[in-house]
Amino acid sequence: MALSALATYLVLLFFVGYYSIKKQMSSSDFIIGNRSLNFWLTALAAHASDMSSWLFLAYPAAVYLGGLSQISTALGLIVFMGLNWQLVAKKLRTQTEALSCQTLSTFFEKKIKDPSGKIRLFTAVFSVVFYTIYIAAGIYGIGLLSETLFNIPYTTGCLLGLGVIVPYVFFGGYTTLAWIDLFQGLFLLAVICLVPAIYFIKFPNLELNLTFTGSISTNIILFFGWGLGYFGQPHIVTKFMGIKKPSEINRSKLVGMSWMIISLSAATLIGLIGQSLYFQTLQDPQTLFLKLVTSAFTPFIAYFMLCAVSAATVNATSSQLLVLVSSLTEDIYHKFINKKASSTKLVKISRLGVLGVSSMSFLIAFFKISSIYNLVLYAWSGLGGTFGPLVLYCLFRKKPKKLAAWSALLTGATLTLVWPALAGLFNMVQEPLLPTFLCSFMAIVMAEFYKSKKSAAFS
Repeated sequence: MALSALATYLVLLFFVGYYSIKKQMSSSDFIIGNRSLNFWLTALAAHASDMSSWLFLAYPAAVYLGGLSQISTALGLIVFMGLNWQLVAKKLRTQTEALSCQTLSTFFEKKIKDPSGKIRLFTAVFSVVFYTIYIAAGIYGIGLLSETLFNIPYTTGCLLGLGVIVPYVFFGGYTTLAWIDLFQGLFLLAVICLVPAIYFIKFPNLELNLTFTGSISTNIILFFGWGLGYFGQPHIVTKFMGIKKPSEINRSKLVGMSWMIISLSAATLIGLIGQSLYFQTLQDPQTLFLKLVTSAFTPFIAYFMLCAVSAATVNATSSQLLVLVSSLTEDIYHKFINKKASSTKLVKISRLGVLGVSSMSFLIAFFKISSIYNLVLYAWSGLGGTFGPLVLYCLFRKKPKKLAAWSALLTGATLTLVWPALAGLFNMVQEPLLPTFLCSFMAIVMAEFYKSKKSAAFS
């Protein structure tokens, strides 16, 4: 029953993917869809690629364990994604087109005017580090789902997940993933809203624990420690680069933010419902959503709905894999290894990169070094702290300084990489994003001040 539901869902998914494969003709098509997406595709691509198994497995588990105070995480994500649309989307779309940029690293290089290509190389390397961990979290989610639902060994489930993810990135690229995001985004929204609705009907007297616990400092860290990351997530901000007309960004924002608010609200309710029904009885809180669905629906419908978890994971992991491989191809291979590579050659290299990165991420997922929540948090913080301040600086500074850009990049990346050791040694907060983002931003301010003082001394 479970396998027939999964097969039905995958057939639908393959039809969506096949429809758009023919659109991928060049490396520009493969990487950013030749800037041809409408506002619906852009909205769902940006948001559905953001919400992976974290939305269904990790976040409800956090609410189940921490109660309503975890809503600070959701509020932070909503506020800062709204700011991302407002502050970043249009500027990034217009400036990257004016500078003929297909990746974020290329944008940094051209905006800062770094002919050496070193800043492009370093951003690509840091992307590899953090995205490999991020993708591993997605593979972990697929393995956990396969093990829990289908009694498939965890390792086999991870490999089967890669068997779904890799072909879409391998053959389709940006536009294919955008169409899949649209289909799966609507599907998972329906599923995540249906589950709490069914439980409220089934248990009309269900009492939720609406006590808001946790200290002010804890809630501030949750709010900023996730939300600030949006400015530096290449797999999200590059979706802004693919929209056909910058004038459609406001409509895209309305669609995307509506989707996000509804889905996070439903996920919060799922955590609170689970807390009321199964308080302190779940051996693995990450399986809460799976338990609620299998308990409330017939087997075929339940397993078909649980494909939404796979959908969310496949969405995010595929988008992250595409961004990472695009960076490897354009920012390392094309820039430093083969500057005269043809478009066809670059697409081939991109596809080889898909296989290589997938293999590295699988090895991380295989050893289960941490929970899905913590893996996503670390990778999210690394990308947000490393690239977020730099993205804002390059977009809003007409002539950004090279020293300031380097200071932001190296400060954010280095501090994130060593943060687990520092947090354990000095008993600091485990969430690295807020301190790394602030330190990276301060590095920009100090570099700007240094340059200004130096210029004044010679004037």
